[in-house]
Amino acid sequence: MASASGRVGQPVGKVTPTSWLSRIFRLDPAGLNWPRAVLFLDIAVVVLVVFWTIGHGQYLLSALFGLLFAWLDDPGGSFANRARHIAVFALVGAGLTALGFGIGGDAWGWLVLAAFAVTLVAGLTAAFGVRRFVTAMLLNLWFVITLGVASSLHHHARITSYTWAQVLAWVGGAALWIAATCIAWLIRGRGDRPQPVPELPDDTARRPLTRPLVAFALLRALVTAGTVALAFGLDLSHGYWMPIAALVAMKPSLEQSTLTAAQRLAGALLGAVTAALLLLIPTGEHGLRLFAVERALEMVALVLFMHAAAIRFWNYALYCAAIAAGVLILVDLPQPTDYTAEGYRVLWTLCGVGAGLLVMLLGGLLAKHTAEEPAQPA
Repeated sequence: MASASGRVGQPVGKVTPTSWLSRIFRLDPAGLNWPRAVLFLDIAVVVLVVFWTIGHGQYLLSALFGLLFAWLDDPGGSFANRARHIAVFALVGAGLTALGFGIGGDAWGWLVLAAFAVTLVAGLTAAFGVRRFVTAMLLNLWFVITLGVASSLHHHARITSYTWAQVLAWVGGAALWIAATCIAWLIRGRGDRPQPVPELPDDTARRPLTRPLVAFALLRALVTAGTVALAFGLDLSHGYWMPIAALVAMKPSLEQSTLTAAQRLAGALLGAVTAALLLLIPTGEHGLRLFAVERALEMVALVLFMHAAAIRFWNYALYCAAIAAGVLILVDLPQPTDYTAEGYRVLWTLCGVGAGLLVMLLGGLLAKHTAEEPAQPA
């Protein structure tokens, strides 16, 4: 008779490549949400049209992430509470945006110091509840992205990027979500609304600042700072994907970190291949036809983000693929490459998740060793 956790003839707990692959791409039907995706696309199209009109595509990414992260951080409830919460989130994000784009072209030591400080503070917010830790994680991730994008733009003399404009784009994206919630609140009778993304935790119960919590926050900060040092100290091409991957891969438990890292890597690979194929389209185009192809690819990036919004809790690997492909398209369109960039991003993603998993493994072994030590006599 087959066991509950294994197949006939297969030992319980045995991990095979097929079973591991099935875990990475396991689908949760309850996590599919197309209405949420269509809502995001409707609002994101407004952002895209605005930047088409003003002709400054280098700020589009900040606006889209401001919109997306404000949406994810929306706690629901009364409109006044939601607007206040998102406004505070947007202001903190604006400060991090200013810091990231302000120092993105400076010496790499400042980037390492800033990444360590921001990640450490973000990790310690777990003491204020899981919900606040998720909020801090979003801001932490955005800060690392700003460092990478700022450094990338700094190396391209033909693209001008102003820090104040990036901050304004971020705040504008978050403000657009507040405006959308206000319109929905007026239409639906001014009542309290549920959390837009109910799958995210809403626990705000405080926890004591224990040694394991501090150790986890310190580990995250050290790994992030270390990967930032490698990426920017060695001036690796598109190396900022290394700290992003490491930050996403590190979870409170090693098993969760391993699965998340594998899904992140699989998604990055799929997204990079997709982006590489799509970015081959405008290589032979010029003039008005090139302009039209670039606008079409920007729309494709929005559609990819829409699918990411729909499948975030359906399958994390496919979600990462959609996000990675969309970001790669938007980042690469203003600055043509030799199309080896996608390969570098996959390589640094692999290094990043490997670094995150290695440190989590060492931390788990250390915690186990500490727990097994006999108590010293008084």
